[in-house]
Amino acid sequence: MCGIAGFIGNGDIDDIVRMTRNLKHRGPDEEGFWKNDIKHIFFGHRRLSVIDPVDGKQPMWDNTSSLCIIFNGEIYNYIELRKELESLGYVFQTSHSDTEVLLIAYKEWGEHLVSRLNGMWAFAIYDVKKEEIFISRDRVGEKPLFYTFQNGTFAFASELKSLIQHVNISTSVSKLSLQKYFAYGFIPAPKSLYANIFKLPGGYNLFVNVKSLDFKICKYWSFCIEPVDKVPKNAESVWGEELRDLLNKAVQCRMRSDVPLGVFLSGGIDSSIVTSILSKNLSNIRTYTIGFEDKDYDESIYAKKIAKYLGTIHTEHIFSKNDIIDLIPRLSETFTEPFADSSQIPTMLLSNITSKNATVALSGDGGDELFCGYNRYIYAKKYWKYISRLPIGLKKSFLFIMNNCPNIFIKFLFSFIFEDDNFSIDNKINKILIKLSHIKNKETFYESMITEWSSTDKITNIENNSFVDNENYNIFSNKEIQLTDCMMFIDFHTYLTDDILCKVDRSSMNYSLEVRAPFLNSKLIELAFDMPLDYKIFQNNSKFILKDILSEYIPKQYFLRPKKGFSIPVSDWIKNDLKDWVNETLSYSMNSKHNLFNQKVIEKTKKEHFEGHFNHEHKLWSLIQFNSWYDKFLN
Repeated sequence: MCGIAGFIGNGDIDDIVRMTRNLKHRGPDEEGFWKNDIKHIFFGHRRLSVIDPVDGKQPMWDNTSSLCIIFNGEIYNYIELRKELESLGYVFQTSHSDTEVLLIAYKEWGEHLVSRLNGMWAFAIYDVKKEEIFISRDRVGEKPLFYTFQNGTFAFASELKSLIQHVNISTSVSKLSLQKYFAYGFIPAPKSLYANIFKLPGGYNLFVNVKSLDFKICKYWSFCIEPVDKVPKNAESVWGEELRDLLNKAVQCRMRSDVPLGVFLSGGIDSSIVTSILSKNLSNIRTYTIGFEDKDYDESIYAKKIAKYLGTIHTEHIFSKNDIIDLIPRLSETFTEPFADSSQIPTMLLSNITSKNATVALSGDGGDELFCGYNRYIYAKKYWKYISRLPIGLKKSFLFIMNNCPNIFIKFLFSFIFEDDNFSIDNKINKILIKLSHIKNKETFYESMITEWSSTDKITNIENNSFVDNENYNIFSNKEIQLTDCMMFIDFHTYLTDDILCKVDRSSMNYSLEVRAPFLNSKLIELAFDMPLDYKIFQNNSKFILKDILSEYIPKQYFLRPKKGFSIPVSDWIKNDLKDWVNETLSYSMNSKHNLFNQKVIEKTKKEHFEGHFNHEHKLWSLIQFNSWYDKFLN
């Protein structure tokens, strides 16, 4: 696992040195540079040694000096690929470097090598004969890659803060990206928050002509959802058998490492499956979990029980409120782009304690998006059929009654549905009524599940407030595909890549830790989206088939419980411990520096939250993270 940076065109060695050294956290073990002053090509690399620590130095050249590579990631099937290439007559210089396998594979198969790769990657290969740089990002987008073409320079890097170190790269906020940020809480590829700086999406290749600096982007991997007409009687055993086989192979190939390896164990379904399979293949497995002093948010007890049952060497660390609050002001430095998922904090804490004893960790990421792990999928399967049939007039009448009834009466009605907490009745009733008023079709139902700010909130001072527009929404037009399947498809291409995987990559690499996700094996992904929905949600029971598989390793009483997110009490802290900092961060003087926000809306949102009327933690967190980022990088 590493950090890469490079550029072609205007610039000099000082630029590539600055760009590369800003990636030191991604690769603390070694630093490497290569330049061609005649063609104005510059490559930089920071290395975290995982495979072949001795001979895997980069930038790496092939033995004919016709290809040069910088590579971030891991190729899990590099041993099998090397054997195939050796059978074709190729001779390798290193003992077992997956980087050299990439170079020789490109020599044999060209750009088509990516279809043979099982792994996660972002790499750039300079082809001397073609006078071309070939850049690729893995299928799902586990490893990041940003690029830009400005002022006679084409530049690319693993992180934004590296890219902007080049003197020719200018930065300004993209208003379209800002709208998307407030819609999603993150900025989906190919946009970044900077105008003219982009993310190469997962599953894409990029080709740059060294002479002209012309570049083109091509998609090399995709899948689709086909409606399932009829499910054979023996389908469950067939799906289950194939899924078990793919999960085992996915975990086993991710065990390959020349450095200490561990597992993130939350006690949930996905991480418990990964840990269970790993424990059957390796002895003395190290598992890691974190907990919190606030017992309402502490689930470490579940992980501890599973670790004990599986016999792992378990590390548990309980963090205090002060430990967490101290980390919050430093988030913008780690993520280098506004990011409004507060679970970034526990992910960083977990990465920190894991990195003390391990260089590589396996995780359960991807299981939720592939097997219906989020509540919104259950809501879609359970309620959409009723909402979609509700006549417009009846819906308007219901909303009119709810908005005009005495508040105490509405609370009484909804108290039978919601458990009581600090905000629950007011906040949840308000959210439901607002969301119902906006739901008109499948697209708006989905948006109601994933957005906090909407265009009607007028949080930005931007005239066009059309927050959500996404090419993946085309899937909603297929009436034969169920809404839940549509939602999972879109989440996979947006939320998984640009929220979950971004969060894990930045958090883990901040502590020089590599995280591998077995659920993101491409064949497993394709199987999951081919699988009928009933094997994922059955009688409102999510991850049905995964729970069935996990029960073969662990008794059900160890993991059957309501799903709870990886969360912290941000809402209470905003009202109390962080109140002064929140007021300062969202003050008029701070917002006037960029003049992008509607201060009246901010003050109203803060007031409602501070006084306990509504829980606006997600709305406020998105504003806080933007201003913290702006103060760090653009102020």
